[in-house]
Amino acid sequence: MSFSDLGLSEAVLSAVTESGYENPTPIQAKAIPLILEGKDVIGASQTGTGKTAAFALPSLSLIKPLGKPQVLVLEPTRELAHQVAEQFEHYGKHTGCKVALIYGGVGYGQQDEQMKSADIVVATPGRLVDHFYRGTMRFGAIKILILDEVDRMLDMGFLPIVRKIVNLCPWNTEETSRQTLFFSATMPAAIQGFAQWCLHEPESVEIARRAVADTINHAFYPVSMDQRDDLLLALLEKTDFHSVMIFTRTRKEADTLCGLIKGTGHKEVVAMHSDVKQSDRLKALSGFKDGTYNILVATDVAARGIDISTVTHVINYRVPENAEDYVHRIGRTGRAESEGDAFTILTADELDFAKSVENFVEKKIERRKLEDFEYTYTALLDDSPARPVRKKRPPAPRRRRK
Repeated sequence: MSFSDLGLSEAVLSAVTESGYENPTPIQAKAIPLILEGKDVIGASQTGTGKTAAFALPSLSLIKPLGKPQVLVLEPTRELAHQVAEQFEHYGKHTGCKVALIYGGVGYGQQDEQMKSADIVVATPGRLVDHFYRGTMRFGAIKILILDEVDRMLDMGFLPIVRKIVNLCPWNTEETSRQTLFFSATMPAAIQGFAQWCLHEPESVEIARRAVADTINHAFYPVSMDQRDDLLLALLEKTDFHSVMIFTRTRKEADTLCGLIKGTGHKEVVAMHSDVKQSDRLKALSGFKDGTYNILVATDVAARGIDISTVTHVINYRVPENAEDYVHRIGRTGRAESEGDAFTILTADELDFAKSVENFVEKKIERRKLEDFEYTYTALLDDSPARPVRKKRPPAPRRRRK
């Protein structure tokens, strides 16, 4: 199947062709025809499967430029909103439809201007409601409501405000109709109930919700609690990486580790979390993508939906408390059939979390010792063979000409 077989509009198909894409991913092949038929859709798919294009391409094909919001996309974070807005702009460049990007932490001026002529609004929930109260957002012409990364919105406590936004949109009546597209990597009970409330006779599209890429090599590195930092630095020193993402649980940890790594001579390192100014967060992501930085230290704000295809390694500074977060984090590497490594530093207080991760991914993760590292004894090391971590550095990606 090719994109030309899916029924997309000529304007959208032209943009897809110019991008060099020929064949849709599984979720695109299944979801796009259903959306074009006007059906509500529940899409369960991991990050990195082409989910954004699965809802952006048909949505752009179903509307015409009117200068008022017809498509509303809700995202849990500013980074995701920015990325999704970019994709709508890219794929909609021949349609004449305009996109407004709405998120907090910045002034209203530019957003107010965008809202005056927007056909598509990509927003985080809090700032969108602010625009409603200020009179700059109107919901009456919304035809397609897209709720993206809903499980993440649940984790962040956004569901009450999202429910309010859904109520502001037109419901299905004799006079009006609203198509709702619902995408979530996981579907806990609270999400299932919410979906039943806001969708009408939805079609389900599920693509490998629990599977992790076969191209990712997993390893737990056990260590005593007081050597966590030393082991992290040793892993960076002994690993021949092209680019690495290090995930922490807290913003303070991210800043501390960033400073610690810089102190060892790694200058191409940057931190990204919710306390970093939005402009600096975008600069960090851009620099990481183009090679200005080769180490990105981040909280889970960067674990979902950020499309960086050249990451060779992911290191979890701690085992994630939520097993699903492990899958989202390591999904930053091993993309597009490239090989990647996922290292997780493991201490005795995290054994239950490690077991949950293994149960969730349905595989036993190898325990390893780092060669030539001077360990202090912990019982976790007894079954951990020493192995080198060096691997051939892949060639740097070519930069696109502007």
